[in-house]
Amino acid sequence: MNILVTGAGGQLGNEMQLVAKESKDSFIFTDVCEGYTHLDITSLEDIRKMVKENDIRCIINCAAWTNVDAAETAGDIVETLNATAPENLAKAMKEVDGLLVHVSTDYVFGGDPYNTPCKEDQKGTPTGVYGLTKLHGEEKIIATGVNHIILRTAWLYSEFGKNFVKTMLNLTATKPQLKVVFDQCGTPTYALDLAKAINHIVENRLFEGNSGIYHFSNEGVCSWYDFTVKIARLAGNTECNIQPCHSNEFPSPVTRPAYSVLDKTKIKETFGINIPYWVDSLETCMRNMGAVKD
Repeated sequence: MNILVTGAGGQLGNEMQLVAKESKDSFIFTDVCEGYTHLDITSLEDIRKMVKENDIRCIINCAAWTNVDAAETAGDIVETLNATAPENLAKAMKEVDGLLVHVSTDYVFGGDPYNTPCKEDQKGTPTGVYGLTKLHGEEKIIATGVNHIILRTAWLYSEFGKNFVKTMLNLTATKPQLKVVFDQCGTPTYALDLAKAINHIVENRLFEGNSGIYHFSNEGVCSWYDFTVKIARLAGNTECNIQPCHSNEFPSPVTRPAYSVLDKTKIKETFGINIPYWVDSLETCMRNMGAVKD
């Protein structure tokens, strides 16, 4: 099967490139940045042309607007990238009876007070533009009637690009003291684990008859403070005094979910996926980066 990957230059896109090397399927990696086949996913005609010329039967959409704070003031582009573009991809796949794998987010939740892991059929209550536009994207994909796998994930990090792990590695190595919020809880997700899950579903054709929304993050739960402490300890950054603090000590244009742990029962039971514990995956990623001090 010929598979098109969008947003190939991002964290998940880079990990998809790694897992694709072991796949029996053929991949085309696209982005709007240099080094990749150029594809503007805001243009339905451009997508249709790419699909037709390359006989694409599956699109894995790793592209999105992901800057949560900037989304509040960026205007229409956020809705265009997070909702209209996925709808375009869905329409193009619907026309050829193909599959769309789309990555969404835990930020579709947060407006209601949760204290148990969020399930797929739970009402979306986003607290900001980013989460709202990602929810719109899900709704628009489903409305096309395309065969789809929508994967909500959370707190994504990898060896590639900018992310929380890299930021905290730098800060805990260079700052004498650091404050990190402890009143926002979720689960870090290693992008390589998500890429492997996507490839497992697609390569084994497990998507057939299983259209729907699924949750994927690593196992377990922590706060951003817990996450930072573990990063620092694995790296041997013992000189930094890491202190827990409340979210209101870091004013932000958007209220982030206080609890957005994702229930992964559905994806595990439907596709037989084994999901690693977040601490184990963090160590794996940091070892790949050469950042673990034994």
